[in-house]
Order: sequence, then structure tokens, then C-alpha cells
Amino acid sequence: MAIKRRKPSNLIYGVDDPVPLPTCFLLGLQHSFQVTTALIFAMIVVQGMGATQAEAEFFISMSLLGGGIATLLQALNKKGVGSGYFMPAVCEPAYISASLLAAKLGGLPLVLGMTALSGIFEIAISRIVQRMRKVFTPEVMGLVVAMVGISVIPIAVRNFLGITDLSPVINPQVLMVSIATLGIMVSITVWSKGKLRLYSVIIGMVAGYVISFFTGLLPAAHIQQIFSKPLLALPAVTLLRWSFDASLLLPFAIASLCVSVKTIGNLTTCQKINDADWKRPEMPGIRSGLLADGLGMSLSGLIGGMGQSTATSNIGLSLGTGATSRQIAFTTGGILIALAFFPRFAEIFIVMPQPVMGAAPLFAVCFIIFTGFQIMMSRMLDPRKIFILGVSLIFGLSVSALPQIYAGIQNHWLHPVVTSPLYSATLLAILLTLIFQLGLTKRSSQSLEPGKTKYEHIRDLLDQHGALWGARQEVINRAVSALNELMEMIASEQLTKEPIQLDMSFDEFNLDLTLQYEGKPIDLTGTYVKPQSLEKNISGMQLSLCMIRKDADKIEAAEKDGRQRIVLHFDH
Repeated sequence: MAIKRRKPSNLIYGVDDPVPLPTCFLLGLQHSFQVTTALIFAMIVVQGMGATQAEAEFFISMSLLGGGIATLLQALNKKGVGSGYFMPAVCEPAYISASLLAAKLGGLPLVLGMTALSGIFEIAISRIVQRMRKVFTPEVMGLVVAMVGISVIPIAVRNFLGITDLSPVINPQVLMVSIATLGIMVSITVWSKGKLRLYSVIIGMVAGYVISFFTGLLPAAHIQQIFSKPLLALPAVTLLRWSFDASLLLPFAIASLCVSVKTIGNLTTCQKINDADWKRPEMPGIRSGLLADGLGMSLSGLIGGMGQSTATSNIGLSLGTGATSRQIAFTTGGILIALAFFPRFAEIFIVMPQPVMGAAPLFAVCFIIFTGFQIMMSRMLDPRKIFILGVSLIFGLSVSALPQIYAGIQNHWLHPVVTSPLYSATLLAILLTLIFQLGLTKRSSQSLEPGKTKYEHIRDLLDQHGALWGARQEVINRAVSALNELMEMIASEQLTKEPIQLDMSFDEFNLDLTLQYEGKPIDLTGTYVKPQSLEKNISGMQLSLCMIRKDADKIEAAEKDGRQRIVLHFDH
């Protein structure tokens, strides 16, 4: 059964809207260009494996093909596969550490085999994701997204400064071109007007190639190399081989976990920006989206490409353009698939000069890191959450800052984990979250006076507890409104003159306000009135209950031992 959504006013083309063919093609082309900038992460893996020219071309082409297929799968929303949202797939930076380990141990075949296997891990997570909600908190999701960006910094900075294994000192010429390339990207993003800023990365990369050519960092032989390739050709499938290594199961499983957490965040974002009445994540859609993401990951490895996953930057681009229609997904996917059969396009990335390989990832990393911080700070943080995030972040960063501390750990299973800031921080955050689930439910009791308790008192009371418990402000605001309306109804209907006991209970997913008093009951049977019927003759109690139901997710009433019990429930 299709979910009915009310299109937000800021969208020109909502997820279910048809898009005129010329507009659809131009938007798809724009998103395809955005996706191709992530091929920089595939090139980082190519560098690490010391690939031959043919292997590098094949890997880039198949990464494009894998991204196109994964984009189509995500948009399907059929038979439990795909979220039905427009979320282009890109080469996933969370897989860089694991892929580099595989590249050094077994070259391209091991990278492909472990990538295909990692998709199965994500498929398995999609089947149990609802049971893992207590682990996949917004704080953990935000930390993972931030650490994905942070883990790319060492590689990107080395290229930005012109450092290589043969020359471990800063290259002034490379540094100057890197600064110019990054400066162009930043300048267009910050100071340009109109749609030019949508193409800041592409313009900056083109400028980087041009400057590198005139400074000798992009030899003329490399330009000839691009044009020596045929315009159209089939990928060299004879290079397609797979191998596996049990010692890499843990790093690839953790990478899949990181990708799953990030994808849940992206799916939640898509649900929110496409529904004006959105309240909370829809788990069936998230489960289907994770399944499609895992299938796309496995298929990419099976056909010869890098691991693919949903692109946060493209989601932002679709929101910025006001076009989130899934119809654009099919255009984008088709363009990416077509590009896989143009060898010259792949060759452009094969000969990418070092300054561009440094500037482009650093530009993307800035947005990835601070997107993660925004997700982390989207909830009020209590000491428990601050401790989870702080300890995980500190020890995750220590892997890069103090690598000598972990140099003595040579265990085949643990060594890959303690050499990756992303994997270390993710595992630690999940472990601490599980530990701190103990005693997570928090309770408090208050006494309220009917007719005397004012709105300001209710607001201050719930705001204070919400901040202490780390509850979402939006949920607390609805609880304040519903509780105030209920107290006013009790007073106006003279249901009791005795003090009312308020019991508050909160955990990560539920906020319950329970009122108990001695007096007259309220009857919820047949009292629900739809908002469009408010102009008719209705009682004051019906009007109050209608207002309460607009804010509370559930209201229950019962009588026990001569005391009335009313429960207001709010999903969190």
C-alpha cells in the first residue's frame, strides 16, 4: 500500500510528481556530474592497490555502472526493495580504509570479493534494523557521518600538500595548485549567485586540471592518453575476478555497519523533506531502502566496482533545486550506466593530477563532517550522550593522531579496526550506547492543581525535564500543548478539585505522561471530532480532546481502585 504524502511547499517536483522530459534530463545530468566527483574515492583505492592502467580503467567504469544500478534500485519501491526516493549512489568513502587493506593484501580481486560480501552484511542489517533502533540513535548516526569525513583527511591532506612515499615533504608547486583549486570551489560556493554554486566542484576540478597542465603537473602525455582511448567500448570484463580473506571480515562488516547507519540517516532525511506532515521515521521504508543499498553494494563488487551507497550531497542538491521526483532517479541512473561505456571519461579520472585529488576530497569532507555534527546536535544532549560521543570521538581520533600506540596490536582481526578512526569510533560508540541502555528509562512525578496550574508552569516543567533527559524539543512542545489542554479541560468540566498526580516516563523512543486523580472520568468512546468538523455544534470536552489528539500520538483513559488514569503517549 502506497504511503500518502503531502508535498512541502518548497518543492517544485515532489517524489511522486512527473517531470517534463527536458527538465528531467537536465536535472539528471546535473546529479550525474555531482556523483562523478565521488570517483575521487575510487581513485584513492586505485592508488593504494598499485593497479595497472587496464585495472584502473575497469574499476572506474564499473564503479559508474554500479552507481547507476544502485540508484535505480533505491528508486524502485517494489516488493520490499527500494525506498522509492531519489537518492543517487556514489563511491562510498566509508569503504576506503577496508578497501585499501584489501588492495594491499590481494589487489583488485580481493577488493571486489570483499565489497560483494559486505553488501550481504548490509542486507542482513536491513532485516533486523527495527530491533536495532536503540543502537542506531541520532547521536551515533551523526558521529559515524562525521568520522567518515575525518577518516579521509590524512589521505586528502597528503595529496593536497604533494606528499608521496618517495618524497615525504611538502611540494610547494602542488600546494599552490591545490590552494587555487580549492579556492575556486569555495569562492563559487560562498560568493556566487544563482545556480552556478551547484557546479562549484565540477568547475573547481576543471580549473585544477587546467592549472596543473600549465604548471607541468599534468603532462601532455596524459592528455594524449585520454584521447588515445576509444570514444565507446565495452569494459574489459576479462579482468573480473574475486577473492576473499577471512581476516578482512571484521573491517568490512564494520564498514557495512557504518554505511547502514549513514543510509538510515539519509533515508530519514528523504522522508522528512518529502512529507509536510512528517513526524518520525517510517521503518518499513528504511528497511526497504537498506535492502536496496545492500544489493547495490554487492552488485557493484560483483561487476567490478567500488562499494556504493546513498549520497548525502545529492540529497541536499535535490532539496536545493526543489526537485525530489523519483523520475529523475531513473534519468540519473541511466546516465551513469551510459558513462561506464565511455573509456575517455574514465581516463580523465585515471590521470587526475595530485592537487585535484587533494582539493576535491577536502571540499567534500568539510560538508560531511559538519553534517555529522548537525545530526549529533539535533537532540538535546544529556551527560550520558555527551560521554558516549566524547569518548568515541577522542579514541577514534587517537588512531590517526597517535598511531604508534596501536602499532603493537598485530592480531589479524583487531589490527584493521585500530588503524581506522572510523571503525574504532563506530565500535566504541555502539558498545557504550549498549552499556548506557541500562537504566535508560527515566521517571519523575509531580503534583498539579486543577484550575491553578498555569501554562508557564507546565512549559517550564517539561522543558526542564526534556533538557535533562535529552528529548527532542519538537516532542516536548507537543507534550506541553497537550498536557495544558488536558488540565484546562479537567478544570472547566470540574472532573476533580483534588490534586492531580503527574507521572512522567521517558526512554529513547517514548514519552508518557500519566495523570491520576479522584473524580469523574472522561469518556473517549465516540468523542473524536475531525478538525474540519469543528464548526459544528460540539461540546467543550470534544473540542479539547480534538486538540489533544492533534498533539499526542495516543490517549488512553481507565479507572482503577476509584482513581481515574489518563495516559498521553508521544513517540520519540
